[in-house]
Amino acid sequence: LLDSLETKEDIDRAITKTTDIVLVLRFGRNEDSTCLQLDHLLAKCAAELANMARIFIVDVDKVPVYTKYFDITLIPSTVFFFNAQHIKVDWGTPDHTKFVGSFRNKQDLIDVVEVIYRGAMKGKVIVTSPLDPANVPKYELIYKDI
Repeated sequence: LLDSLETKEDIDRAITKTTDIVLVLRFGRNEDSTCLQLDHLLAKCAAELANMARIFIVDVDKVPVYTKYFDITLIPSTVFFFNAQHIKVDWGTPDHTKFVGSFRNKQDLIDVVEVIYRGAMKGKVIVTSPLDPANVPKYELIYKDI
């Protein structure tokens, strides 16, 4: 249902060629149940968000360079870009670079993409999450090799 990016070159091309809309990259595994749940939600929103976002899925095992770069240790993880700029979101967690887990419902995803789109159109590279903090999955960051 969703387009998949299979190589580093595919991801690089998507990042650099997607302009004036939000690029949504879901990192995960196709056989993971939480990833499948998020994919279903992303697919349901894709048409509604077509004027604001382009959505792709990325298998973490096929692009280890980006998995390591974005420190994807928990899946699914969703990363956002706008005009080749990585957009960060203050989720109320220590990590602003990605959303870990699945969105609670379709409206949460739409709200996040709208806030990113509006903020990025104003030149912001970090925006505040519109989600209720109770609906954002919590996890601990563990730093390795510091």
